[in-house]
Amino acid sequence: MKKIVVLGGGYAGVLTAKKLAKKFKKNKDVQITLIDKQSYHTMLTELHEVAAGRVDEESIRMDLKRIFAGRNVEVVLDEIKTIDFDQKVLVSDQQSYEYDYLVIGTGCKPTFFGIPGAEHAHQLWSYTDAVNLREHILNMFRQAALTADKQKRRELLTFVTVGAGFTGVEMAGELGEWKDELCRSFHIDRDEVSLYIVDFAPKVLPMYPDKLIKKAEKRLIKLGNELVMNSAVSEIHEDKVVLNKGEKVIQTHTVIWAAGIEGSDIVDQASVEKAGRGRIVTNGHLQAKDYEDVYVVGDNIFYIPEGEERPVPQMVENAEHSAPVVAHNIAVDINGGTHKTYKPTFHGSMVCIGSRYGVAQVGMPGMWFNLSGFFAMASKHLINIIYFIQVLGFNKIWSYLMHEFFHTKNNRSMVGGLLSNSAPVFWKFPLRIFIGFMWLQQGLTKLPKIVHDFNNVFLLPAPPKADTIGGASEAVSQVVPEVVETVTAASGAIAEGASSAAAAVSQTVSDVVSNSGDIFTMLADAIHDFMNWITVLPVPGFVENMVNWSMDAFFYTPDGTQFTQLASLVQGGMICGEIIFGGMLIIGLFTPVAAIATIAMGCMIWASGMAPTEMLWYLVGGFALIGNSGMVLGLDYYVWPWIRKMLPKIPLLKKWYLYVD
Repeated sequence: MKKIVVLGGGYAGVLTAKKLAKKFKKNKDVQITLIDKQSYHTMLTELHEVAAGRVDEESIRMDLKRIFAGRNVEVVLDEIKTIDFDQKVLVSDQQSYEYDYLVIGTGCKPTFFGIPGAEHAHQLWSYTDAVNLREHILNMFRQAALTADKQKRRELLTFVTVGAGFTGVEMAGELGEWKDELCRSFHIDRDEVSLYIVDFAPKVLPMYPDKLIKKAEKRLIKLGNELVMNSAVSEIHEDKVVLNKGEKVIQTHTVIWAAGIEGSDIVDQASVEKAGRGRIVTNGHLQAKDYEDVYVVGDNIFYIPEGEERPVPQMVENAEHSAPVVAHNIAVDINGGTHKTYKPTFHGSMVCIGSRYGVAQVGMPGMWFNLSGFFAMASKHLINIIYFIQVLGFNKIWSYLMHEFFHTKNNRSMVGGLLSNSAPVFWKFPLRIFIGFMWLQQGLTKLPKIVHDFNNVFLLPAPPKADTIGGASEAVSQVVPEVVETVTAASGAIAEGASSAAAAVSQTVSDVVSNSGDIFTMLADAIHDFMNWITVLPVPGFVENMVNWSMDAFFYTPDGTQFTQLASLVQGGMICGEIIFGGMLIIGLFTPVAAIATIAMGCMIWASGMAPTEMLWYLVGGFALIGNSGMVLGLDYYVWPWIRKMLPKIPLLKKWYLYVD
């Protein structure tokens, strides 16, 4: 039994464990264990959204056991204190864990560079940090609302973000948006709130080109931030922060530290070669120096690729690139083969400044594109979704879209509140009953006809026949000669005798009237068909052609004069569907399924060329009812919570994350 231990449930650790599970899914002689001190995986790049009240806290965490459900990965909740590389064992306060191969992906932690008073600063490097910071900011506004002392209020409402890199800019941008909402909630004048961004660098986001920097600075200032650049923090106190050894003092009770990171505590204590603020030096295969059975992933890597001058950056894409390389190389160690060398190609980075604006540099070395505003935000959301596909699939993508677009607070999303569906669903109740009743009535009206004769098909166009108007013309052409012949005979009869002529004329009139009745009936049918044609929804030509082909192939007999048995079955299914789905809408049971089904039936009727204009109401109403309309005065109120609870228990759905929370 080969034991592989992945230490750390961050970006790199989770991806590496999933890649390893895929490599060894059929090998029962390999045991994979992931150890982390938290039971969940945290989206560190989204912490600012929780800290500034944009999304709910559960949106940034994913249960590790859900991530590895149905996979050969054991998740262990523990905090490792020491690593004995010679004995190949990890030790915690509770127990020890042996390994044959170790993957270190413990990430980093904030560094304060020895500045006094670090305990008074708020960090933003974990789920707990984000939740605590959010509650602290809310508490500052609560206290300010109850304080009459203007100076005290100003101190409480002053917020200083230290660090103008990715994390600091994103936090300052979110706080700039949130302050307006908080001022309304607590009845505070916006002019009383002060926001600062402090950094030793001369400008924000120094890794970006000047054009993007200027846009970022402009946006930050617009959101109410004052940029204090070329300034170093000397001391942090409970009620103030000192800059440049006393040159400037900002009175505040809130200092948010986002100014730098270093290796995690366990890496700091590990007896391996390190460089660059506690990162583990590796070779090209991402093995720790002097230990071929120890691999390093993500932020813990200190490796300078061939031809480069700097080590790989500490960013999520580095985690995504290093995970498959390490998984492959461990598989080679066990099964044989050739190791891969780590040759990452990075595609840029994105920074959001509030919920509606961002800047980004994307592309590849030698070809970079600068984005700002909507397109930068779109690229950030796209990258997040690509990551979620790898980690928690549909479940997390659905949750992410709900939090970011459909359940937004105060229109804080890149599209504002345009996609928000927070309106109460009870307004849909009358529409649900109406649409359900209409479909039910349609089905119940047609049902007796097929009960009487199952082969009586009337939901499909009749088999091709001679044109009714053409038939009428043919009938006329047949009648006219008869009339002429009869009149001629009558004329001859006059010469023979009045009585015989009278009898012939009488018979002629009778025949004409009889044949005229048939003509008028045909003409009336033609007019009726024409009126129906102008009152049905038009069908594009290409759709009509496809429908005609399918009907000729499946629903009409080869001679084109009768319906097939399949046509009868389709009609029976349609009528049953109208009754069943109409009833489901009325009682509010599985309304999303019923609504989608009625839309499909409406489209089928439309495509056949038999949909009246009122079908538009059915279609539009069906779309409106998809969104949980049965939760009000419907059985869905009881059924859907039970289904949500049961779906994750089904092994296949659990493994592929095909459920929602």
